[in-house]
Amino acid sequence: MKKIFIINGGQEFGHSGGRYNETITDATLDFFSNNDNFEVKVTNVSNDYDAAEEVAKFVWADVVIYHTPIWWFQLPHNFKKYIDVVFTEGHAKGIYNSDGRTRSNPAVNYGTGGTMHGRKYMVTTSWNAPKEAFTLPGEFFNEHSVDNGVLFGFHRMNAFTGMQPLPGMHFHDVEKNANIAHDMTLYKEHLKEIFV
Repeated sequence: MKKIFIINGGQEFGHSGGRYNETITDATLDFFSNNDNFEVKVTNVSNDYDAAEEVAKFVWADVVIYHTPIWWFQLPHNFKKYIDVVFTEGHAKGIYNSDGRTRSNPAVNYGTGGTMHGRKYMVTTSWNAPKEAFTLPGEFFNEHSVDNGVLFGFHRMNAFTGMQPLPGMHFHDVEKNANIAHDMTLYKEHLKEIFV
């Protein structure tokens, strides 16, 4: 039985109600809960949590699935705080032991001290920006993809722990041109391709 840890990084703040990422989280939970081959745990970063219990969920999981909006080209503050608190708690407790370097040769092996090898992660993001902002010449993101641009540090953070990426999915134009039913259909197909 594969163990799935789902993290909802959405939150209510300003004009965001956090509903889009809640919908994605619910679709993910529904997908895995309706299959006897998976065991699932879920965290919403806007709810109270115990850092040690969250570390235990990471250590328990075969796959961590992150759902997050992107605000001002970064993770929302509750999600960033969750990562800071939980990963710090996870030092020498199953997430990482060190940065991987030694004092005798500190110039090499940075980022190799993670202890989550053999585990995988997947990330979904939701954007106000249309996907063309990433792909068309002269548009805002200079033809840099989400994964190689804004999420580069997020992916390196997970690599630091030893986890390997699964193909993620990015939802665009969710404020001005959302089609939630269509997005969720595509997302469920994405999950089937990866996990079934």
